[in-house]
Amino acid sequence: MSVWVKICGLSTPETVDAAVRAGVDAVGFVLAPGSPRTIDAEVARTLVARVPDGVETVGVFRGQAIGRVLELARASSVSTVQLHGDETPADVAAVKAAGFRVIRAVSAADYAAEAQEARAAFDEDRLLVDAAVPGSGTAFDPAPLLASPPPGEWLLAGGLDSETVAERVAALHPTGVDVSSGVESSRGVKDVGLIEAFVTAARG
Repeated sequence: MSVWVKICGLSTPETVDAAVRAGVDAVGFVLAPGSPRTIDAEVARTLVARVPDGVETVGVFRGQAIGRVLELARASSVSTVQLHGDETPADVAAVKAAGFRVIRAVSAADYAAEAQEARAAFDEDRLLVDAAVPGSGTAFDPAPLLASPPPGEWLLAGGLDSETVAERVAALHPTGVDVSSGVESSRGVKDVGLIEAFVTAARG
């Protein structure tokens, strides 16, 4: 089965088009404040309009009130909401009830510390296991994931690039991967060549 690939933190028509041409399954737009990749909902909406059917469009949020998340998600026309923060199962349910798919992002350490009942209560569409600081480009210790891999669909993020992704996929067997800083020429600036190389390596 082919690895599901998401390129996150896109902010220009050129890089969105490059990701789509490369055959990604999803593109992500940062709608949370404080990132060099943050764009506003209006810009995101113009980028979402370029994305063909069959490619998921993801709005990335962190530590924002769920009402605000839904407002921005609707304004940007994304199909999926990715939550990084202290959201509750009720928050996830509210986003799903509003008609969005949900990716719940959690650090590998926090995931390892979650009780099984707590994990099940979230009922997200996909789980994303990341480094402690999302978008930092740092890898994490995979030992807890090797000991207790997530059931169902889950995405690996954190420190991935075209040089490391194949090895990490082979070791951890995620159903998908998510990259942002690993396809940048400088912080916050995506590189078309690196996007293409990452997708090839992830699926190779």
